[in-house]
Amino acid sequence: MTQANSRKADHPVDSVFLERWSPRAFSPEALPEQDLRTIFEAARWAPSAYNSQPWRFIFARHGTPEFDKILGLLIEFNQSWAKNAPILAILLSKKTFVPPGKTEPVAMHSHSADAGAAWGFLALQATKLGYAVHAMTGFDIPRTAVEFEIPDDYQVELAFVLGRRADKSILPEALQARETPSPRNPQSVYVFEGAFKPE
Repeated sequence: MTQANSRKADHPVDSVFLERWSPRAFSPEALPEQDLRTIFEAARWAPSAYNSQPWRFIFARHGTPEFDKILGLLIEFNQSWAKNAPILAILLSKKTFVPPGKTEPVAMHSHSADAGAAWGFLALQATKLGYAVHAMTGFDIPRTAVEFEIPDDYQVELAFVLGRRADKSILPEALQARETPSPRNPQSVYVFEGAFKPE
């Protein structure tokens, strides 16, 4: 079976799925522009209902006022480690779309799921290039919408950090022990044939 990062898959998968994890120790080393664009390009090719492509990304580079703006939206715990990263970003999704042959927008049921697919593609491409990403919901979502003047037609989904991993010694001692890839539930918890089986 596939093994990577002290993880072992129950069934054969590409190793990139096991190599991707969410560290908190990040180096402030800047990403080359080409790598950054390649990572966002991967998100472009995610599947979406009606090919509506509802994902939107706002990103900022370390050392800019925009970076400080996003950092200030994070809860204090996330600020304590995310401050070192070269890139902070926010993922949004568009809640409506104009169906083929129509002229007026309608609600898009899968906007969050489709944006999540784009996030997943981005995270895997970053991993393949030797970078790490860490998504967060620990931030002030309502204030994010206000400060970035997000229209009501969009939903703030998550914030994330992107960059090279650093040695865990840069983290507070309490976080160093948590700086390891996490396990996953077996398929029996989330895959059901023919009928749903609640926990």
